[in-house]
Amino acid sequence: MQAFKIHHIGYLVKKMEKAQKTFVSLGYQIEQETVYDSIRDVTICFLQKDGYRIELVSPVSENSVAAGLLKKYKNCPYHICYEANDYETAAASLSAAGFLAIDTPTEAPAMGRRKVVFFSSPAIGMVELLLP
Repeated sequence: MQAFKIHHIGYLVKKMEKAQKTFVSLGYQIEQETVYDSIRDVTICFLQKDGYRIELVSPVSENSVAAGLLKKYKNCPYHICYEANDYETAAASLSAAGFLAIDTPTEAPAMGRRKVVFFSSPAIGMVELLLP
């Protein structure tokens, strides 16, 4: 399995502002103000503490995929994002480890329009790849 560098932990939240305030009270600093991602119909905010980055993800409407996840899992961490230098190599490595791609590489407005793609494993759930 290819070694990947962790970029962030994705955290589902129902109320973005309340979640931001709570993480700030725990010593996190807002790294990037809230961005609306029209592709996924969510708002996203990055916070950082002690070298760890959290991505707060909040659905804007019931049409967002994140809305269904939030109903099922409530406020909680739900994916790990890894940086990948090469999509084909990373996808092959994840596939060999039993992961299935659940979408295709798509632009991510909150990440400088770099592309991301999600994979899922029955053993651990979702991972996201952040592509160059």
